[in-house]
Amino acid sequence: MGSPGAEACWGFLEYKTEKYVMTKNWRVGALQRLLQLGLLIYVVGWALIAKKGYEEQDLDPQVSVITKLKGVSVIQLEDLGNRLWDVADFVKPSQGANVFFLVTNFLVTPHQVQGRCPEHPSVPLAHCWTDADCSEGEMGTYSHGMKTGRCVQFNGTYRTCEIWGWCPVENRRPMPMRPLLTEAQNFTLFIKNTVTFSRFNFFKSNVLKTWDSNYFKRCRYDPHHSPYCPVFAIRDLVTQAGGNFEDLALRGGAVNVYISWDCHLDAWDPDCRPHYSFQLLERSYNFRTATHWWAASGVEVRSLFKLYGIRFTILVSGQAGKFGLIPTTITLGTGMAWLGLINVFCDVVLLYVDTEAPVYRNAKYEEAKAPEMSIPSEQTDLESAPPSPDAQVP
Repeated sequence: MGSPGAEACWGFLEYKTEKYVMTKNWRVGALQRLLQLGLLIYVVGWALIAKKGYEEQDLDPQVSVITKLKGVSVIQLEDLGNRLWDVADFVKPSQGANVFFLVTNFLVTPHQVQGRCPEHPSVPLAHCWTDADCSEGEMGTYSHGMKTGRCVQFNGTYRTCEIWGWCPVENRRPMPMRPLLTEAQNFTLFIKNTVTFSRFNFFKSNVLKTWDSNYFKRCRYDPHHSPYCPVFAIRDLVTQAGGNFEDLALRGGAVNVYISWDCHLDAWDPDCRPHYSFQLLERSYNFRTATHWWAASGVEVRSLFKLYGIRFTILVSGQAGKFGLIPTTITLGTGMAWLGLINVFCDVVLLYVDTEAPVYRNAKYEEAKAPEMSIPSEQTDLESAPPSPDAQVP
């Protein structure tokens, strides 16, 4: 009788080999075929064809963006008279970058000079009754200058602290009911974008090659009729982003323009075109700027503008793919691994879930024992015979 330790050792050293048993079980057979069909559709239809699982990918393109706005508007202002606004006026900063600000409305404080004047009553701690209420040299976060220490009359109603700054202080007049630069909705934005996929030594521009020199003067982007025209009407662009131009032009806002490239560079199916999308981010945006000049008397003069408008940001992303042996092998290898799991799953159903599982387990698992070695009959007879009397006893 062998020891328990020896039995455990032999059990550890046992080798199990597969045994194939043909079963006439249509339920498990149908389940296996359905799972295999689903796997085939997933690997070939989805992973390989739809998701281009046979391609090597370049997900980090080098991008270049150049923008150019065009348009002219003439407005009449009480403080400035008739004034023509062109590209140099309504685009901040100078055009050409992927981020720019289109002026659509503004408030102006003309002809400011540095000197002494009353602070505006809307500024905190500006109101006073006597000079003692105005600390000389004090400046607040929202003040227009430094206090001189005097309390002066602002108008017939208010007394405020006198300041040294740009005078007169900024106008706080009500916003106009309509944006001043309504013509900006007819301005056009030209976006020139180039992407370079260095892994494949490939570059592409969104500007289509054409022999028609007037093409870009006539074409306008339309998602259905001309989706690859890089010239956008401002009104249409804001509408595509989900906004209304007049509402956005009155108090300003921010719009993102997304350009995405999904390029497939295989010779048998080349495809590399830009796709545009738009998103409205904010409905209020403004900042201040000024124009300076020297008067004939040698005094520096400026006009202060509080500008409202639409801030545009051009964002570019992309990916390119091309046939590669390694990704193809990985995709197919993954499919083969899933195929093996299907067989394991069907075995579990057959041997432990099916109503006739005990019968299939008995047929599948069998212990094979090595045959015992036989001893020749003559040698057996000699070993069992009694010793001869003549045999010499030692």
